[in-house]
Amino acid sequence: MYKEPTVVISGNDFYAFPRLDPKGERIAWIEWGHPNMPWDRSELWVGYISENGEIHKRTCVAGYDPSLVESPTEPKWSPGGELFFVTDRKSGFWNLYKWIESENSVQVVYSLDAEFSKPLWVFGSSSYVLLQNNEGKNLIACGYRQKGRSYLSIVDDAQSSLSVLDIPFTDIDNITLGNHCLYIEGASAVDPSSVAKITLDAIQSKVLEFNIIWSSSPDSSKYQSYYSLPEFIEFPTEVPGQSAYAYFYPPSNPDYQASKDEKPPLLLKSHGGPTGETRGILNLSVQYWTSRGWAFVDVNYGGSTGYGREYRDRLLLKWGIVDVNDCCSCAKFLVDSGLVDGNRLCITGGSAGGYTTLAALAFKDTFKAGSSLYGVADVGLLRAETHKFESHYIDNLVGDEKDYYERSPINFVDQFSCPIILFQGLEDKVVPPDQARKIYEALKKKGLPVALVEYEGEQHGFRKAENIKFTLEQQMVFFARLVGHFNVADEITPIKIENFD
Repeated sequence: MYKEPTVVISGNDFYAFPRLDPKGERIAWIEWGHPNMPWDRSELWVGYISENGEIHKRTCVAGYDPSLVESPTEPKWSPGGELFFVTDRKSGFWNLYKWIESENSVQVVYSLDAEFSKPLWVFGSSSYVLLQNNEGKNLIACGYRQKGRSYLSIVDDAQSSLSVLDIPFTDIDNITLGNHCLYIEGASAVDPSSVAKITLDAIQSKVLEFNIIWSSSPDSSKYQSYYSLPEFIEFPTEVPGQSAYAYFYPPSNPDYQASKDEKPPLLLKSHGGPTGETRGILNLSVQYWTSRGWAFVDVNYGGSTGYGREYRDRLLLKWGIVDVNDCCSCAKFLVDSGLVDGNRLCITGGSAGGYTTLAALAFKDTFKAGSSLYGVADVGLLRAETHKFESHYIDNLVGDEKDYYERSPINFVDQFSCPIILFQGLEDKVVPPDQARKIYEALKKKGLPVALVEYEGEQHGFRKAENIKFTLEQQMVFFARLVGHFNVADEITPIKIENFD
């Protein structure tokens, strides 16, 4: 007989990670409320379940102390009924903790200046799994990120020790438990996003077997001689003594060699989010550029994840300032290091990265051309039309009405001074097509070289293979014609560029 579901917990704006203990007597969950995002502040709760299925007692495990800023996440029960979770109290880094139920206190399992979890943009992420060795001890198989790469490790709860496992992946996204094995989603500079099966030894301290069982691009290895491998770089920002990070990909093609006196053009990419992180993994779209003579740099500007709370908080009230400054500082660093041509600097980005691109082109003169993929041009409009989850997110990143106006490139089209190509899906609900059209018309009127590509049926982020390919090719030929001063080797028919063709 069908029965209506019963609401057991309500009252806050958002809930995530409901997790029952092995006996079905307790449930753990994460909750948070406006104006916070889950990585700003959240709370971990445990509820005790009565025989008729109601929660009759609740305990806040973490996040209740107003003087302690933290964002607990990913609660999991061990087979023996102990509650483990990840939080960033005090150190500012998401580390492993456990709940001491008898005292309602929490205890760090292992402390490290590294991130053992990631921002809760989507449900269902799994950064660690709980194992038990032959002696019944809690072992935790976990991935953590430190200085731009991931490590797979085993943490011994009783010993408070960590041992790193030797695997070829330098990037780990998710971990799950199999039958006497682990499955991980990961990648490296030469492996595209893949799923691997890992078999450990009896005491679960060493890898016996590592097998990739699924690859997002199984044929990619035959092009390995063309790969440009990322160099993790740390560069100075505009704030004295402060650094930011990026992955630099030099041009690489075994069939061609540039002359010694010519430095390559640079394409700088600004990632989306903006509370996101770019990773130094195999991305064939990046290799498209580097195999054709371009240097490419993927920037983790202040505000990116993977470097702790303090780094993430650099963007609070400073979106459109810190990200833009860091992208310009990165380009300048590469020019000063003699790695790229200072007269051929280009910038690209999608969504929030498209916003950083447009803001850099409107408010700075570092770059000679740019491409915006469904980029935000009006941050005020973004706030007005966004969904509940992000409805206060933009306020935390921008500030008051004056800031909204002054940070929106659409209000300063007269300050654009270089060529721009815009790509836009016509069914985009996040960034309506009008934003790209307004910039296109203003630049056309101003006499600057500009092109606009609109895609029927595409939303926020392109999904059709032919459109993704067309976007890459048209960026390449646009930059080559206007900034690169070279002919593209591929047979690409360029679209018309206003005020140029």
